[in-house]
Amino acid sequence: MGRIPGTKGAVRLGKVKKVILNAAIFFLVLGLTVYGVFHGEDMGELKEAIGQARLGWLLPAVGCVFIFIWGESIIIWHMMCSYGIRLKKRICFLFSSVGFFFSCVTPSASGGQPMQIYFMKKEKIPIPVATVILMIVTITYKLVLVVIGLGIILFARDFLHAYLGEILFVFYLGVALNVFCVTFMMVLVFHPSLAKLMMLKGLWLLEKLHLMRHKEERTKKLEASMDMYNETAAYMSTHMWLMVRVFLITFGQRIALFAATCFVYQSFGLSGTNWMVTLTLQAVISVSVDMLPLPGGMGISESLFLVIFKPVFGALLLPGMILSRGLGYYSELLISAVFTLVAVVVFQRKQDENAVQRKRQSY
Repeated sequence: MGRIPGTKGAVRLGKVKKVILNAAIFFLVLGLTVYGVFHGEDMGELKEAIGQARLGWLLPAVGCVFIFIWGESIIIWHMMCSYGIRLKKRICFLFSSVGFFFSCVTPSASGGQPMQIYFMKKEKIPIPVATVILMIVTITYKLVLVVIGLGIILFARDFLHAYLGEILFVFYLGVALNVFCVTFMMVLVFHPSLAKLMMLKGLWLLEKLHLMRHKEERTKKLEASMDMYNETAAYMSTHMWLMVRVFLITFGQRIALFAATCFVYQSFGLSGTNWMVTLTLQAVISVSVDMLPLPGGMGISESLFLVIFKPVFGALLLPGMILSRGLGYYSELLISAVFTLVAVVVFQRKQDENAVQRKRQSY
């Protein structure tokens, strides 16, 4: 008879299967996106058109991506300091890179925070502290998109109709999903008892409908996770000025990433559309796709760009989309991937050094 795998082995196997599934989804969506974008296009002409872009304008666009990743690392650093945890900013940059990389390659950016917590644990940061900090980062990140989305609806409705036309519903759906997400998070944080009751009742209903088996351990984990929202609420209420600072930094992050498209526009020597219009249109795409269950919004982001930016880029629409998405998403993926590998090396080296020190102390 074969050996029945232990609990740890089963958990490890489950994680491997999840990684394989996420990788398969990522490459499938990437393949379909590449096919949809380049199918039927003259690659020679496309290459020639992209070659017209001036490098002097594209380098600042790459800088915008660095600012985007760096911004979150500064937020993490500030909040760690508020807990009395002193870290070097470059370590926080590695945490940020890990989060962005795994968010880019997993549906709905679901893999970013678990991996950040995993690496923070290697730095001996308590899991409850890491969870509260990353929860606030997520809430603020979504809140900024909600503020931008609602601001565009309230003050630029004619602008939306002029550029989005028949696909306006996609933007409204994106805003609605982000509003729902932020509202739900706020209920979890500031009304934890109500949220806890809702979650436990929901779990009970799923078990009653036989969609899930009853497990006492699952209920305890849910209750423990809900208790974490109490700590988040307490932290936010006692660090209001820090929350304002976090919001402003996050807002700057988002604007920096949107600005990459402005530099792409300038790189082709185009004129006639001011930077505010380009920035707003890129914001519209980000708000529209943020909550969709696709890695990095692949496929839908490219499709929306080709519709929304048509009057902006004209004949250079496809080259503009390739460079804009290439710099705004794929360079983010590449940069964060490189620094994720650096994080693996750095934290493994620290772990090895700590193991050697413990061994010496034991003699």
